[in-house]
Amino acid sequence: MTKGEIMTFANKFAAGAGAVGLSLFAALPAWAQEAAPAVAEATAPTPDKGDTAWMMTATVLVMAMIVPGLALFYGGLVRTKNMLSVLTQIIAVAALAMIMWVMFGYSLAFGGDANQFVSAGKLFLAGVTADSTVATFTDGVVIPEFVFIAFQMTFSAITVALVLGGLVERMKFSAVMVFAIVWLSIVYYPIAHMVWYLGGTDEATGLIFGWGALDFAGGTVVHINAGVAALVGCLIIGKRNGYQKDIMAPHSLTMTLIGTGLLWVGWFGFNAGSALEANGSAGLALINTFTATAAGILFWMLTERALGHKGSLLGACSGAIAGLVAVTPAAGNSGPFGAILLGAIAGVVCCWVVMKLKAKLGFDDSLDVFGIHGVGGLIGSILTAVTMLPALGGPAGDDYVLGSQLWIQIKSVGVAVLWSAVGSAIAFYIAKAVTGGRVSAEVEREGLDLGEHGERAYNY
Repeated sequence: MTKGEIMTFANKFAAGAGAVGLSLFAALPAWAQEAAPAVAEATAPTPDKGDTAWMMTATVLVMAMIVPGLALFYGGLVRTKNMLSVLTQIIAVAALAMIMWVMFGYSLAFGGDANQFVSAGKLFLAGVTADSTVATFTDGVVIPEFVFIAFQMTFSAITVALVLGGLVERMKFSAVMVFAIVWLSIVYYPIAHMVWYLGGTDEATGLIFGWGALDFAGGTVVHINAGVAALVGCLIIGKRNGYQKDIMAPHSLTMTLIGTGLLWVGWFGFNAGSALEANGSAGLALINTFTATAAGILFWMLTERALGHKGSLLGACSGAIAGLVAVTPAAGNSGPFGAILLGAIAGVVCCWVVMKLKAKLGFDDSLDVFGIHGVGGLIGSILTAVTMLPALGGPAGDDYVLGSQLWIQIKSVGVAVLWSAVGSAIAFYIAKAVTGGRVSAEVEREGLDLGEHGERAYNY
C-alpha cells in the first residue's frame, strides 16, 4: 500500500503440556485458543524471493546513478580545474547521507506513527531484524525491511547530491558537508514522510499522502526538493566570479554523456523499483522511463533549433534528464503515451527556462538543477493528474475526477516548494555562518581541485 507501512512479525511457538486422561480434554478449549494465534502467525506474509531480488537490484541501480553516474554528469559540465572537486563532493555527501539515514533518517521518515510531518521510532534501526518486513502496494505482499531501508537510503543520498549542481565551482567542501547535515534533517526527511508515509491514523499519516497526492517515485520528494534547494543556495552563496562574462564551457561532454547513460540506466531502478514488487506496475514504470526520456531528448533538441541554435549533445543530455525527471512522479500513473507527453512538455519548457529565462534573471544555477529538476519536477508532479486518464493509457477508474486530483497535486507541490525553500535557506545560512560558505577569490581562480583538495583530476 505504501512505502511507509511497516509490518513486523515474530515466530511464536506454543509450549506446555496438559495432564493425562480426562484433564487433557478439560484443557482442550484453552489449548485451542492458544493454537489459533499460532496458526495465524504461521500464515503471515513471507517475502517473495523474486520481489526481494528485484528490489536489491533496483537499489544497486540507484546507487550507480550517484557514483559514478551523477558524479560524471556534473563533473563533465564544469571546467577542468574543478572536475575533481565535484567528484569529491558527490561521493562525500552520498556517504554522509547513508550514515545519517541508518542513524536517524529512516526513523524520521518511516520509523513509526508520530504526526503528519515526521515519524518516530526505530532510531539507529532499533527493532529491525532480518525477519522484519514492510508492506508493498499489494495486500499481503511484503519485502524485507532491510531492503526497503537500503532502497530509500539511496534516494536520500542522490537528492542531496543533486543540489550541489547549483553550487559548483565556488562552495567550500566544509560548507557542503554542513549544509547536507542540516538540509537532510529538516527538509528531506520531513518531506519524504509527508509524501510517502501511511500511518495507523489520519493524524500520523503524512500530510501530502493523506490528501491523496500521486508521487510514484519522487517528483516532489527528490526533484522539486533538490531544484528549489539549488535555486535558494545559488542565491545565498552568490554567482561565480566572471559569470556571464567569462567562458565557462563544459570541459568534457564525453564524461557528461557517460554520466547521462548511467543515470538513465539507473533510473529504471529508481522508477520501476518504486513499485516495490516485480510486477506489472514495475513493467509500466520501466517502459515509461524509456519513452519519456526519448521524448525529452528529441523535444529539447527541437526547441534548441526553434530558439536559433543547433541541436547539441549537451541539449540531448539535458533533455534526457528533463524527461526522466518529469516522468518520475507518473512512472506508474501513466501509459507510455502519457509519458511521451510529459517528456515532450518538459523538454520544451525546461530548455526555454535554461536557455532564455535564466539568462534574463541572471541567477547562477550553475548546472541547471532548478531549470531541469525543479521545473521538470513541477511539470511532472502537476500533470500526473492528467496522465492518470484512461485516454492517455492511465490507470484511473470510472470514479476518477480530474479537477479534484489536479488541485491536490498543485497544493502538494506548493507545500513541497515552500518547505524546501524555507528549510534550504536555513541550511545554507547555517553552513555559511559556520564555514564562510564559499572559497576565496584566489582559490576560485586557481580551481577547487587544488585549492580545496590538493590534487587534480588530470595530471597530463
